[in-house]
Amino acid sequence: MISLNFHGCAQVVVEEPEFTEVIENVTVPAGRNVKLACSVKNLGSYKVAWMHFEQSAILTVHNHVITRNPRISVTHDKHDKHRTWFLHISNVQEEDKGRYMCQINTVTAKTQFGYLHVVVPPNIDDSLSSSDVIVREGSNVTLRCKATGSPTPTVKWKRDDNSKIAINKSLSVLDWDGDTLEVSKISRLDMGAYLCIASNGVPPSISKRIKVSVDCKYKPSHLFLTLF
Repeated sequence: MISLNFHGCAQVVVEEPEFTEVIENVTVPAGRNVKLACSVKNLGSYKVAWMHFEQSAILTVHNHVITRNPRISVTHDKHDKHRTWFLHISNVQEEDKGRYMCQINTVTAKTQFGYLHVVVPPNIDDSLSSSDVIVREGSNVTLRCKATGSPTPTVKWKRDDNSKIAINKSLSVLDWDGDTLEVSKISRLDMGAYLCIASNGVPPSISKRIKVSVDCKYKPSHLFLTLF
């Protein structure tokens, strides 16, 4: 831009770079690829950098990738009226979530943020969950089902044959919420397969089948002989 100063002389006024659009917040399932866009006008000789705010990590500066993370790359659209700088993340992982900052290196740096949400389908950790079990009739049994994912999954218990779960003598339910299922004074009627089902709104849900066998108590029979 050309303007006149108070002496009547022409002078060139350099316009400061500005962001032209906000960075959109993005939600992506783990394992997918994602692209964040930062659009700038009047960039001139200034440079654009991408950073992961929570990790205090510089990812890219202009055309150069700074991070050693091989899943990160950067491109820009030279033909766009407002030049757009794209941060690419391939095979997104849960640790990639957080705020991403686009910065212009003006004297007072100009910044804007976008948030990356990473969702992870539920998974059941077998090492922290119950396996098939044999219990004595009349004893108590506790089944555990540890699920991970993002958002945190909820766990529901059902019997494989859709019959009711006898929690105790006075309470029977078709399903039970929580990662722990406790059955008091189990009987032979309670034996069978139990399902723990984990879900968090990110498909697919997942289930684990746990077989409960009951070692029944038999009263000894008595044989009476009558002698004549």
